[in-house]
Amino acid sequence: MKNSIKLYRNEKAVQPTALTIGNFDGVHIGHQHLLEHLVKQAYARHLIPSVLTFTPHPREFFALRGQRQELIPTRISTLRDKVMALNCHGIEAVYLQTFNQAMAQMSAQDFIQKVLLEQLQVRYLYVGEDFQFGHRRSGNIELLKEAAQQHHFTVEIMQDVLDNHQIRYSSTELRQALAFGQIEKANSFLGRRYSISGHVIHGKKLGRTIGIPTLNIPVMPRCALRSGIYVVSVRGLSEHALPAVASLGVRPTVELHGEVLLEVHILNHSVSAYGRMVTIDFHHYIRDEEKFPDLTTMMSAIQKDIAIAQHYFDDHGL
Repeated sequence: MKNSIKLYRNEKAVQPTALTIGNFDGVHIGHQHLLEHLVKQAYARHLIPSVLTFTPHPREFFALRGQRQELIPTRISTLRDKVMALNCHGIEAVYLQTFNQAMAQMSAQDFIQKVLLEQLQVRYLYVGEDFQFGHRRSGNIELLKEAAQQHHFTVEIMQDVLDNHQIRYSSTELRQALAFGQIEKANSFLGRRYSISGHVIHGKKLGRTIGIPTLNIPVMPRCALRSGIYVVSVRGLSEHALPAVASLGVRPTVELHGEVLLEVHILNHSVSAYGRMVTIDFHHYIRDEEKFPDLTTMMSAIQKDIAIAQHYFDDHGL
């Protein structure tokens, strides 16, 4: 089991931890409240504020094992973006646990002993009230509290965090907002703009030939965001964010079997970006991706999208 945990931090040795456990897809406001409390407790107890997360998502593992791919959750963020978001909220160590058959069959007692105590040296554990773990989800809060008394660590339970409409902040709600292109709603759940980061790759350079050059950024499989055209901004190419318009999709007008790609056209700015790491922040949904009858019609639609994006930034700024 030890080889299945990867550590994202500077030090190699595991120090006693204040730990929370979960997938943290998106690191939304509910997650942020949890992390804030965890970090405070860690500093008060002289522990390392830490997160244990899983790859693949346990729901993905069981869906694939049961040949039910429709049950695989879409992905809100890449692992890189997740780790960066966790770091931004004070987490100093992220432990990435491979979720495989051995992990699925591990008893709740073994999970406590082998993972929490031996590998992660847990001294403080903060989890939601519905937290379950171990083979067939046999472990629960009561079992954790019993183990805590026996092994001298502390367990605390987090209550749900609700928005102004008494809706629980959850990755499920966030996925739904992204699936409908409801960027403003998604951003309110995140407490920041939804973003996708990645290295700029070479494309087919069609944009250059039609006078609309784009940055091409690959996206994670099963991206939660609806395919379509968006008002965005680009970070990582200059001191300040750059206004842009983006297309997320498979480019049906010019490709028969295209992979999902994020194409970004920066407004009124030319920059060489191949190989550079950029972050695309999403501001507003414009329209769905379309298959046009010809390039002329497509170019006309793109010019309208550019005009909409420019008008958006004129009204709202960056």
